[in-house]
Amino acid sequence: MRIPLSWLAEYVDLPAGTTIDEVHAALVSVGLEEEGSHQFDIDGPVVVGEVLEFSEEPQTNGKTIRWCSVRVAPPGQVAADGGADVRGIVCGAGNFFPGDKVVVTLPGAVLPGNFAIAARKTYGHVSDGMIASTRELGLGDEHDGILRLSSLGLDPAVGTDALELLGLTDAAVEVNVTPDRGYAFSIRGIAREYAHATGAAFRDPAAVLPASEPADGVSVAISDDAPIRGRVGATVFVTRVVRGIDPAAPTPAWMIARLKLAGIRSISLVVDITNYVMLELGQPLHGYDFDLLRGGIVVRRAAAGETLKTLDGQVRTLDPEDLVIADDSGAIGLAGVMGGFSTEISDATSAVLIEAANFDPVTVARTARRHKLPSEASKRFERGVDPEVAVAAAARAVQLLEELGGARADGTGSGYHAHDQLAPIFLPDRYISGLVGVDYTDDEITSSLIEIGATLEYAHDGLLVSPPSWRPDLTHKSTLAEEVARIVGYSRIPSVLPTAPPGRGLTREQQLRRLAAETLAASGSTEVLAYPFLSEASNRTFGSADDTVAPAVKLANPLDAEVPLLRTTLLPGLIDIARRNLSRGLTDLSVYEIGAVFQPVAGADYGVVEVPLGASLPSAEVLDALDASIPPQPWHVGLLFLGSAVQKQPGQPAVPFGVADALDTVRLLASALDVPITVRQGSHKALHPGRTAEVLVPVGAGTDAVSVGYVGELLPALALELDLPRVVAVAELDLSVLMDLAARSVQASPLAGYPAATQDVSLVVADSVAAGDVLDALTAGAGELLESIHLVDDYRGSGIEEGSKSLTFALRFRANDRTLTAAEASEARIAGAAEASRRFGATVRE
Repeated sequence: MRIPLSWLAEYVDLPAGTTIDEVHAALVSVGLEEEGSHQFDIDGPVVVGEVLEFSEEPQTNGKTIRWCSVRVAPPGQVAADGGADVRGIVCGAGNFFPGDKVVVTLPGAVLPGNFAIAARKTYGHVSDGMIASTRELGLGDEHDGILRLSSLGLDPAVGTDALELLGLTDAAVEVNVTPDRGYAFSIRGIAREYAHATGAAFRDPAAVLPASEPADGVSVAISDDAPIRGRVGATVFVTRVVRGIDPAAPTPAWMIARLKLAGIRSISLVVDITNYVMLELGQPLHGYDFDLLRGGIVVRRAAAGETLKTLDGQVRTLDPEDLVIADDSGAIGLAGVMGGFSTEISDATSAVLIEAANFDPVTVARTARRHKLPSEASKRFERGVDPEVAVAAAARAVQLLEELGGARADGTGSGYHAHDQLAPIFLPDRYISGLVGVDYTDDEITSSLIEIGATLEYAHDGLLVSPPSWRPDLTHKSTLAEEVARIVGYSRIPSVLPTAPPGRGLTREQQLRRLAAETLAASGSTEVLAYPFLSEASNRTFGSADDTVAPAVKLANPLDAEVPLLRTTLLPGLIDIARRNLSRGLTDLSVYEIGAVFQPVAGADYGVVEVPLGASLPSAEVLDALDASIPPQPWHVGLLFLGSAVQKQPGQPAVPFGVADALDTVRLLASALDVPITVRQGSHKALHPGRTAEVLVPVGAGTDAVSVGYVGELLPALALELDLPRVVAVAELDLSVLMDLAARSVQASPLAGYPAATQDVSLVVADSVAAGDVLDALTAGAGELLESIHLVDDYRGSGIEEGSKSLTFALRFRANDRTLTAAEASEARIAGAAEASRRFGATVRE
């Protein structure tokens, strides 16, 4: 919400010289977050000038310029820049005449965009200043011609400061309004908050407006036979009719400036007034060309298949849940969102029906999202609008139309009110002090609640608090505690860490996820977060290991049509992050992500479950159906490495990342979780066929194992297609499975008290035999004395038959109760080799 300071000062006392920073500080102290500030970014001298005469001079480029004589100060007086009172100025516009009052930017002025004005030679003349257009002043988008002050209904004296005249010296603060504080989307609400913060006098703009209903004369019927959550679509509907509007009446300069600072462009007087009142009081208004209405007005739900052409020119097919404003011709507006094209205010409109209504927040929010049609009105209605301000807002619009547009109210209209009062809240004694941790006095509590507009009744052991009509967010005693805390001041709350109640803390799954993240971070990787959305192409490439396409959940309303699927894998997100970092010069990456993936079971029905609307909770059957409609969402961990693991330095070449780094990191993670893993040659359609490993974990007491993921390098052709280096190592594991298998507590192994015996063995096997399988056979055959084993060499060449390879393993043997003899170690080694020979026909290479 943007708040022009001059507008704010009308309803709350701002001390002279109050700065933007001071206003922001005051609003922050009552919980309104600072967003920024806005000014017209223009500096003088900018004055009112009078065109005395001009001559038109065609140019060789086909353009005609005007060489103008412009008076910029009263005769005989010095101009604002210290120069002569009459200036020669070159102008390319052709929409002005001798005697017109215009805005002249004199040398030394600076216009928006840091455009400095100086006397300069152009088209054969020295132009001593510039005649400004609306866009050049930052007031609007009009640039075809210069701004004639008569078009704003102004006839000021020559030499008048144009910045003051047009309101261009004003500034606005901008605050972030949270969804529960819709009343702050108005000058009225912000002025009240500023008064809370500073103690300044607040003047309610709604309190000085007529609150009486107009005489009947407009037929209005509320026909809502499909309420949402038990709430009808409209609870207030007030109309007023004004006639005789001067179509040529301009929007005054001060209103244009305020609307511009508030982020709304000027359109026409009638539309500008409805927007002005909406910003001032927080009540959205809509104006209908009264002569275009056909019969009475009906507020109803849309019919199936009904269409409406909205003010933006789009023909929209309506949903039966949409609330519409209709007359005898059909729908003429989407209630609370946007009006219809058929009754649009035009330059010929002379009679207007002003509507001030209160619509159901849920209905408006759903309609705005369904039609992708957010508006200033829907932004307010979906947060809650004061139902008691509608009459005052309609009266304010009529007042401005009479003052500025020459209109007259004919005294007819309508008034429908069916809103419920906000329910009183019981506030027990000492509740707020106990919750906030501050010993508030009774006077501080009652004065704070009265200050926000609540009414109080004393009850046994507490207060009965009735919230004001503009605070529908006050529904519980805890919300009252929050109000007292912010009105008295957050500085009163001590910075004391509360004692955590016993028996609580992180769940086992949370602890394990945190352990996994800390382990990966400690290994040198950086945690990243990717968007959980996936394209069809990425799902085909990475969603499954083979040529099948993994089933994926498709969003009905994706944020980006290019990525409509919920992710089934983390790798595409990591790759997108890698590409973005590479494009910004970060060539060495080691990143990881821990996140949920969405893996629907092929053939399962995840259709939409209708949730019954109403005040009661869904039944157990509905809740079960909702649970069944949600696909499995396991936690995965993804890794990506590219570039150099060790940077090049004197005497040390660069060491690139590779699949071994990814595999080592996976083993480190498994060790931290105390989950035994094995790896074997694997395959994945997106990974290098010779550099891909499948990660297995044991299940049950037997020798069965299941796959929990892959480690490998991207296919070089795929890496090239994705603008990545040739070598990109990746890994992805099912972290949920690893956490299920993680030991409840890690058992420390006792320190060995006897020396180890080390021996090597070289076995010749067929090329097709995996080294990991041979290692498993050696381990099984060597028995309990084998403490560790690892592959140290894979030789293929001279001395080895074609189609075979020699695998050399280093074995370490140790006994816990004695020193092993060389014979015992050799016997165990021979037994392991024998098992490898039995399984794979391995022969010992001497």
